[in-house]
Amino acid sequence: MRAVHRLRRVVNGVNLSTPLGLLLARVGTRPRATPARGPEGLLLAGGYRLPLPVAAAFTMGNVIMTREDVTELTGDPALLAHEARHATQYAWCLGPLMLAPYLACAGVSLVLCGDPASYNPFERLAGLADGGYVRRPPRPVFRKALRPVFRKAPRAVFRWVLRAVFRWPPGGR
Repeated sequence: MRAVHRLRRVVNGVNLSTPLGLLLARVGTRPRATPARGPEGLLLAGGYRLPLPVAAAFTMGNVIMTREDVTELTGDPALLAHEARHATQYAWCLGPLMLAPYLACAGVSLVLCGDPASYNPFERLAGLADGGYVRRPPRPVFRKALRPVFRKAPRAVFRWVLRAVFRWPPGGR
């Protein structure tokens, strides 16, 4: 395991997102099996049965849960990479506190295009296609208003948000 993955594992343990993910896996999976060790320090839990979230796979800290068997997840390297990026987002966004902005972004995306992922920066940065999402265009009422914003590369918009909200990178470069 690379040092960056060990660091992510430690940070997600300290910010309590991985322990919360283990608890959720324990409560929400049948049979109540111990999550299996996956690549990059991730833990994989199959057989998730709770109604929310609706996704086929989702991440809480370093724990990736799927409704199918764990072998389905390990057989899809793109989806595993997508969920691993979410694990890194948990480390950067103070663990469970990431859920509030994630849900807010999903709500905005739902209003803009009818899909909670297409304009959600968390999903876009994790890779829409890798997560099995299709990028949908904005609803007609929003197309004209959003055209100037999204004419630029989406990464430029995300960089602007990082600079405006988080004052990143330091020094304003």
